[in-house]
Amino acid sequence: MCGRYRLTAKERYIRDHFGLEYDLSWAPRWNIAPTQQIPIVRQDNKQPERTFGLVRWGLIPYWTLLANSGLLGRDDPDNDPWTEPLGWWLLGFRPRRQASGTDRLLTRRRSPKAYSFGMIDDSVFAFAGLWDRWRDPAGEVLETCTILTTKPNLLVADVHDRMPVILRREDYDLWLDPGVTNATLVAEYLKPFHSGLMKKYPVEHASKPH
Repeated sequence: MCGRYRLTAKERYIRDHFGLEYDLSWAPRWNIAPTQQIPIVRQDNKQPERTFGLVRWGLIPYWTLLANSGLLGRDDPDNDPWTEPLGWWLLGFRPRRQASGTDRLLTRRRSPKAYSFGMIDDSVFAFAGLWDRWRDPAGEVLETCTILTTKPNLLVADVHDRMPVILRREDYDLWLDPGVTNATLVAEYLKPFHSGLMKKYPVEHASKPH
């Protein structure tokens, strides 16, 4: 369902929202789409503080032989990725979780119109996702990610049959902590976000990502 989104907030606001301790090299983007380099926030066992960086949207697990056989690049409307063995393995035993900041989600599926979804107060929020680091036969490293989806809340349901997993700000610490390996605990966060805290309005369907 998360086919496109935007992140247009000022750099200072993004830094404060995610608790980042350094200046970001970031310019607003109005139409972020799969296969692009997208901004994520993550933590690493070797670097416990949160970091902000760009990785390619379209997950390629580290054990994949070919880059074009990557999985979970976009949401799958027929399957929850964490109910499959791969999803549980990534969440529980290789906990590389990330948060993708946004201020608007753009989507259409059931409706002939495209809709923009956001928070009532227009604040930045974050999608829950996974990331991994893949190495090709020549030794070149490619970092990729995916955005997880769940059942739609009441606001989204008449437009689409899936919605991204949205994290509350107070969820960031646990979600991003690489030391949390309990898949059952992590799965508690993979629920539809409260529709009463969100709003939507129709927009012209975005077609030229940038």
